[in-house]
Amino acid sequence: MKYRKRPVVIDAVQWRGSKQSWDEIMDMGDVPWKPGPMGSKSFIITTLEGDHTVSDGDFVIKGVAGEFYPCNPDIFEKTYEPAEDYKEIASSSGGSESSTPADAGKEAR
Repeated sequence: MKYRKRPVVIDAVQWRGSKQSWDEIMDMGDVPWKPGPMGSKSFIITTLEGDHTVSDGDFVIKGVAGEFYPCNPDIFEKTYEPAEDYKEIASSSGGSESSTPADAGKEAR
């Protein structure tokens, strides 16, 4: 039997190793993250399946159940398209201030 994904609207931000993309990711909610390897532009997200590395260029997706996970840009482009006509009705989420992965690496020294 074949199946097709249901059309759902998700939140996603592409990680570019910048403070701006970091802030946009953190604004999606309480993202469970850990620093990546020292000196890298990567970080780790704890997902329902365990820890996964978010590398420069990956998308961070907030799923329909509020879970977060990374997605390779090639897969993202084949799976998702902009939802420009979507009118958001969801309540605003309160983001908290957090440091970037680079800042976390500095603190660990």
